[in-house]
Amino acid sequence: MRSLIALLVAAMLIVGVSSACARSVDGDAVAVGQADNDQPGAVDTDQFDKLLLECQIVSTDQIAKVVGGGVARGTFNGAICRWIVEGPAIVGVTFNWFEWGSLNAEKETAKKLGYETENIKVASQTAFTQRDPKRPAMCGVTARAPSEGVYTWWVEPRTTATAADPCAAPIKLMELLLSGGQ
Repeated sequence: MRSLIALLVAAMLIVGVSSACARSVDGDAVAVGQADNDQPGAVDTDQFDKLLLECQIVSTDQIAKVVGGGVARGTFNGAICRWIVEGPAIVGVTFNWFEWGSLNAEKETAKKLGYETENIKVASQTAFTQRDPKRPAMCGVTARAPSEGVYTWWVEPRTTATAADPCAAPIKLMELLLSGGQ
């Protein structure tokens, strides 16, 4: 008898909970991936227009040419943009744009990491180079973005072939970026 009472109480509890969670919602059901224009499979991409455009301002051909390679393959687009450039040497290239960053904060961070910094101008913009003494073939260049924030290019050979001036390529990439990729 006790088990029957327990079973009835459990059943009533389930019915009570499930009916308490039920509610109606106004509107029309739309299948996943279906836009408001009722075309199945259509996705409204206007909200993503020019998403990650900063990764495309300097073309992959320009990146490859600047670092002395034959082809640049994009490996990641997101908060940062990355490419591997293949040619006589394998070179890693990274670009980031911190829209709310400041040149001073970036420089302070570089110094805290033990990087050597040098003030420069690139396309009339205040900038600085940053180099890790432990990785002398690598160089980063950070410049004030014309609108807001800061841009940074990093170039690091992944093979033993190195450029005479490791900062020449990121400086040139920054010049291309600040001039709109031209």
